[in-house]
Amino acid sequence: MSTAATPPFHLVFMGVSGSGKSTAAVAVQERLGWEMAEGDDFHPPENVAKMSKGIALTDADRWGWLESLADWTAERDRRGEPTIITCSALRRAYRDVLRRGGEHTFFVHCTGDKHLFLQRMNAREHFMPPSLLESQLDTLEPLQPGEEGMDVDPALPVDRIAAMVLARLDLA
Repeated sequence: MSTAATPPFHLVFMGVSGSGKSTAAVAVQERLGWEMAEGDDFHPPENVAKMSKGIALTDADRWGWLESLADWTAERDRRGEPTIITCSALRRAYRDVLRRGGEHTFFVHCTGDKHLFLQRMNAREHFMPPSLLESQLDTLEPLQPGEEGMDVDPALPVDRIAAMVLARLDLA
Protein backbone atom coordinates (compact mmCIF):
# COMPACT_ATOMS: atom_id res chain seq x y z
CA MET A 1 0.00 0.00 0.00
CA SER A 2 1.55 3.29 -1.04
CA THR A 3 0.55 6.42 0.82
CA ALA A 4 2.53 8.96 -1.19
CA ALA A 5 -0.54 10.08 -3.16
CA THR A 6 -2.96 10.10 -0.24
CA PRO A 7 -1.85 12.49 2.52
CA PRO A 8 -2.70 13.26 5.22
CA PHE A 9 -2.19 9.92 6.84
CA HIS A 10 -3.17 8.87 10.35
CA LEU A 11 -1.51 6.07 12.30
CA VAL A 12 -3.20 4.50 15.31
CA PHE A 13 -1.01 2.33 17.52
CA MET A 14 -3.43 -0.02 19.24
CA GLY A 15 -3.40 -2.86 21.71
CA VAL A 16 -4.06 -3.75 25.30
CA SER A 17 -2.32 -2.02 28.18
CA GLY A 18 1.36 -2.92 28.38
CA SER A 19 1.57 -3.93 24.71
CA GLY A 20 4.14 -1.28 23.86
CA LYS A 21 1.92 0.89 21.67
CA SER A 22 3.24 4.17 23.13
CA THR A 23 6.87 3.08 22.84
CA ALA A 24 6.40 1.99 19.21
CA ALA A 25 4.43 5.15 18.37
CA VAL A 26 7.16 7.39 19.78
CA ALA A 27 9.79 5.53 17.73
CA VAL A 28 7.79 6.14 14.54
CA GLN A 29 7.02 9.73 15.53
CA GLU A 30 10.74 10.43 16.02
CA ARG A 31 11.40 9.25 12.46
CA LEU A 32 8.48 11.04 10.78
CA GLY A 33 8.08 14.16 12.90
CA TRP A 34 4.29 13.89 12.81
CA GLU A 35 2.20 15.27 15.65
CA MET A 36 1.37 12.60 18.20
CA ALA A 37 -1.34 12.25 20.82
CA GLU A 38 -1.29 9.79 23.72
CA GLY A 39 -4.80 8.37 23.97
CA ASP A 40 -4.60 8.07 27.76
CA ASP A 41 -4.38 11.88 27.97
CA PHE A 42 -7.87 12.15 26.45
CA HIS A 43 -9.63 10.06 29.10
CA PRO A 44 -12.03 12.12 31.23
CA PRO A 45 -11.26 12.11 34.96
CA GLU A 46 -14.20 9.74 35.58
CA ASN A 47 -12.62 7.07 33.35
CA VAL A 48 -9.22 7.44 35.00
CA ALA A 49 -10.80 7.20 38.47
CA LYS A 50 -12.77 4.10 37.48
CA MET A 51 -9.73 2.31 36.03
CA SER A 52 -7.58 3.36 38.99
CA LYS A 53 -10.04 1.48 41.22
CA GLY A 54 -9.66 -1.63 39.06
CA ILE A 55 -13.06 -1.21 37.38
CA ALA A 56 -13.14 -1.96 33.66
CA LEU A 57 -14.61 0.66 31.36
CA THR A 58 -17.89 -0.02 29.58
CA ASP A 59 -18.72 0.93 26.02
CA ALA A 60 -20.65 3.90 27.39
CA ASP A 61 -17.48 5.05 29.19
CA ARG A 62 -15.43 4.80 26.02
CA TRP A 63 -17.57 6.56 23.37
CA GLY A 64 -16.82 10.14 24.43
CA TRP A 65 -13.13 9.34 24.79
CA LEU A 66 -12.99 7.81 21.31
CA GLU A 67 -14.90 10.77 19.84
CA SER A 68 -12.40 13.20 21.37
CA LEU A 69 -9.53 11.30 19.72
CA ALA A 70 -11.37 11.26 16.38
CA ASP A 71 -12.04 15.01 16.71
CA TRP A 72 -8.36 15.69 17.43
CA THR A 73 -7.39 13.73 14.31
CA ALA A 74 -10.11 15.35 12.16
CA GLU A 75 -8.89 18.83 13.07
CA ARG A 76 -5.43 17.97 11.79
CA ASP A 77 -6.84 16.11 8.80
CA ARG A 78 -8.66 19.30 7.72
CA ARG A 79 -5.32 21.15 7.88
CA GLY A 80 -3.65 18.43 5.81
CA GLU A 81 -1.46 17.25 8.69
CA PRO A 82 -0.64 13.58 9.32
CA THR A 83 -0.96 12.24 12.87
CA ILE A 84 -0.04 9.43 15.20
CA ILE A 85 -2.20 8.42 18.15
CA THR A 86 -2.10 5.67 20.72
CA CYS A 87 -5.37 4.08 21.73
CA SER A 88 -6.34 0.61 22.88
CA ALA A 89 -8.95 0.50 20.07
CA LEU A 90 -10.03 -2.90 21.35
CA ARG A 91 -13.15 -3.40 19.22
CA ARG A 92 -13.84 -2.81 15.57
CA ALA A 93 -16.67 -0.44 16.55
CA TYR A 94 -14.12 1.66 18.45
CA ARG A 95 -11.81 1.68 15.44
CA ASP A 96 -14.75 2.76 13.27
CA VAL A 97 -15.07 5.87 15.47
CA LEU A 98 -11.34 6.57 15.15
CA ARG A 99 -11.53 6.22 11.35
CA ARG A 100 -13.92 9.18 11.32
CA GLY A 101 -10.91 11.35 12.09
CA GLY A 102 -9.44 10.87 8.65
CA GLU A 103 -10.01 8.80 5.56
CA HIS A 104 -6.50 7.37 5.54
CA THR A 105 -6.29 5.77 8.98
CA PHE A 106 -3.96 2.81 9.45
CA PHE A 107 -3.85 0.66 12.59
CA VAL A 108 -0.68 -0.85 14.02
CA HIS A 109 -1.80 -3.59 16.41
CA CYS A 110 0.79 -4.40 19.06
CA THR A 111 -0.14 -7.99 19.78
CA GLY A 112 1.73 -10.63 21.67
CA ASP A 113 2.26 -12.48 24.90
CA LYS A 114 0.01 -11.72 27.89
CA HIS A 115 2.86 -12.46 30.29
CA LEU A 116 5.06 -9.83 28.63
CA PHE A 117 2.23 -7.30 28.97
CA LEU A 118 1.77 -8.13 32.66
CA GLN A 119 5.50 -7.83 33.26
CA ARG A 120 5.52 -4.38 31.63
CA MET A 121 2.42 -3.25 33.53
CA ASN A 122 3.94 -4.33 36.84
CA ALA A 123 7.15 -2.40 36.07
CA ARG A 124 5.52 1.00 35.50
CA GLU A 125 3.42 3.57 37.26
CA HIS A 126 0.10 4.00 35.46
CA PHE A 127 -3.54 4.43 36.42
CA MET A 128 -4.39 1.16 34.66
CA PRO A 129 -3.74 -1.67 37.13
CA PRO A 130 -2.53 -5.07 35.89
CA SER A 131 -5.77 -6.59 37.21
CA LEU A 132 -7.62 -5.05 34.23
CA LEU A 133 -5.49 -6.72 31.56
CA GLU A 134 -7.73 -9.78 31.42
CA SER A 135 -10.83 -7.64 30.76
CA GLN A 136 -9.01 -5.90 27.91
CA LEU A 137 -7.95 -9.22 26.41
CA ASP A 138 -11.55 -10.44 26.67
CA THR A 139 -12.77 -7.31 24.86
CA LEU A 140 -10.07 -7.30 22.17
CA GLU A 141 -11.17 -7.92 18.59
CA PRO A 142 -8.14 -8.32 16.31
CA LEU A 143 -7.98 -6.38 13.08
CA GLN A 144 -10.50 -7.79 10.65
CA PRO A 145 -10.65 -8.09 6.86
CA GLY A 146 -11.26 -4.67 5.35
CA GLU A 147 -9.45 -2.83 8.14
CA GLU A 148 -6.24 -1.13 7.01
CA GLY A 149 -3.51 -2.21 9.37
CA MET A 150 -0.82 -4.61 10.45
CA ASP A 151 0.16 -6.62 13.49
CA VAL A 152 3.54 -6.13 15.14
CA ASP A 153 5.20 -8.17 17.86
CA PRO A 154 6.07 -5.85 20.75
CA ALA A 155 8.76 -8.27 21.90
CA LEU A 156 10.86 -7.12 18.93
CA PRO A 157 13.30 -4.24 19.37
CA VAL A 158 11.43 -0.96 19.00
CA ASP A 159 13.70 0.20 16.16
CA ARG A 160 12.75 -2.94 14.22
CA ILE A 161 9.05 -2.28 14.81
CA ALA A 162 9.42 1.30 13.58
CA ALA A 163 11.29 0.13 10.48
CA MET A 164 8.58 -2.46 9.75
CA VAL A 165 5.80 0.14 10.00
CA LEU A 166 7.62 2.63 7.80
CA ALA A 167 8.43 -0.06 5.22
CA ARG A 168 4.84 -1.31 5.14
CA LEU A 169 3.61 2.24 4.46
CA ASP A 170 6.37 3.16 1.99
CA LEU A 171 7.48 5.94 4.37
CA ALA A 172 11.06 4.75 4.97
